[in-house]
Amino acid sequence: MAKTTKKGLQQVARKLIANSNPKSYVSEQYRTVRTNISFSSADKEVSTLLVTSAVPGEGKSTTSANLAVVFAQSGKRVLLVDGDMRKPTSHYTFHVNNAIGLSNLLTRQANMEDAIRRTNIENLDLITSGPIPPNPAELLASRTMDAVLQELLSGYDLVIFDAPPVLSVTDAQILANKCEGTILVVNSGATEKENALKAKEAIQKTNGRILGTVLNNFKFEKENGYYQYYGTAE
Repeated sequence: MAKTTKKGLQQVARKLIANSNPKSYVSEQYRTVRTNISFSSADKEVSTLLVTSAVPGEGKSTTSANLAVVFAQSGKRVLLVDGDMRKPTSHYTFHVNNAIGLSNLLTRQANMEDAIRRTNIENLDLITSGPIPPNPAELLASRTMDAVLQELLSGYDLVIFDAPPVLSVTDAQILANKCEGTILVVNSGATEKENALKAKEAIQKTNGRILGTVLNNFKFEKENGYYQYYGTAE
């Protein structure tokens, strides 16, 4: 039992490696992704970012959380929003209660002050998913969502949405249309090329702008061992 618990704690700690070990190679790769995103638009900086994947288990929630950390470390006022109102995880990652979150805002059962959570990371705030609603896609497509997003942008330099996988439900497509850029997370050696292409096409059909792809769990050999890292490619 002790061994399992220790492993579980290690997995949780690894989710926010950009904060727990900022000098690591993986953290450096997240900063590289940050730089690429920052230079993705010549006219203005991206203020709304969507992070998603083709299918579950590719690391989109870990990626969105660590990107939020590295952007906050650069001095930006960042808000991470758990837009996955089906299988939310951000409240576990940041060890907060999920009683009030995005679903409460979209059903007008809470105000912004109640929903926004301060994290222990400077410049980074969080809105969890809130209680799982019966109609997540309808809520995300609503005018209330548009109003909530505009209100959030008045208080933050960057709003990052962690969305459900593209090929599972329509939620990510809806959010991609509302955000200025989308990052597609691909699990190296696991994601099928066909699924990745289908996800890209689905986002583009809703006029979503794909900034690039994060290659997750890629391993390269270095002398006596393997190092895991994340990278980007158009």
